[in-house]
Amino acid sequence: MALEIQIEKKLPEFTLDVSFTAGNAPLSILGPSGAGKTMLLRCIAGLERAHRGRVALDGRVLLDTASRVHLPARNRRVGMLFQHFALFPHLTVGENVGFGLRNLPTGEQSRRVTALLERTHISGLEKRYPRELSGGEQQRTALARALAIEPEALLLDEPLSALDTHLRSQMEAQLQETFDAYHRPALLVTHNIEEAYRLSEHLLVLSRGRVAAFGAKEEIFRRPPTLEVARLTGCKNFSRARAITEGVVEALDWGCQLRLAHAPRGPVAHIGIRAHQVDFVEAGAASAPQDNVFPCWLVRSSETPFRVTLYLRLHRAPGESGEIPQIDLQAEVFKEKWQIFRDRPFPWHVRIAPESLFVMPD
Repeated sequence: MALEIQIEKKLPEFTLDVSFTAGNAPLSILGPSGAGKTMLLRCIAGLERAHRGRVALDGRVLLDTASRVHLPARNRRVGMLFQHFALFPHLTVGENVGFGLRNLPTGEQSRRVTALLERTHISGLEKRYPRELSGGEQQRTALARALAIEPEALLLDEPLSALDTHLRSQMEAQLQETFDAYHRPALLVTHNIEEAYRLSEHLLVLSRGRVAAFGAKEEIFRRPPTLEVARLTGCKNFSRARAITEGVVEALDWGCQLRLAHAPRGPVAHIGIRAHQVDFVEAGAASAPQDNVFPCWLVRSSETPFRVTLYLRLHRAPGESGEIPQIDLQAEVFKEKWQIFRDRPFPWHVRIAPESLFVMPD
């Protein structure tokens, strides 16, 4: 089953103009706030009207502005899960889940609701009202309601963003379980990079209403096509760059030449590396010939419960000549590794591995 999407809609700040096809697997839609992610879902669901476009689900046309086809939302067989649950406060959990089943016989309604409560792990809550539920229970109820109509596509608009850390983890596991059994198109809008990576094999990056990248997540993270996509997918280390030879690039902002594992396919304007791929080598190893090994000094650090982010200056100690310390690179390491070398004398030495570098056009 495929969900074919062509949507054009004029918005106050820009025009939403996207075209892509989603298959029988979850697709994460990543982008900053205001990029058009939610509006895209609402147009697909029929809650907003596109100015121009076509949406077809397994060959069934939901929208075709050229032919003046615009199925109402209730006839699209599309389930939508909203960021803030959107449950009916005057209905119980069971009534919320069964809301879209009112045209079915009573026995069938009851059977489906019972099965969905079990599937989403909220059995026993069917008589409660939304105000009596935790955030995670409310979102599970909303998910069960979206699945009740047996939708041919599932749209999820930042379903975890209103939950605390513990509930997010629980609900993410619920979504993974749902996706494993669903086998139909599912679009997951998020601005959380790690969430997008964990829940989907494919990724669409949206920026100001346009598709900035679309494809397998590993390829987009390993070789982002533009500086903007690299930033949106969480990369922190960039430098302006120019090609020296076929396999060597000068990183202008880092003050060094870098050997690449592969010759660039096109023009070189920037070079980047992700923070977790910046490696540290022993001082003795640094004296042996190696590609892309440079002395560095620590400017400052920032800790989380499990990782440490190190802000580094290359080539010379920070604060020389009274200057404001410049930060060239960020490195992320697990605390176990940090404990090993944190007390070593400076300079430390970093290796910017050729296979981890990526170059980008202007």
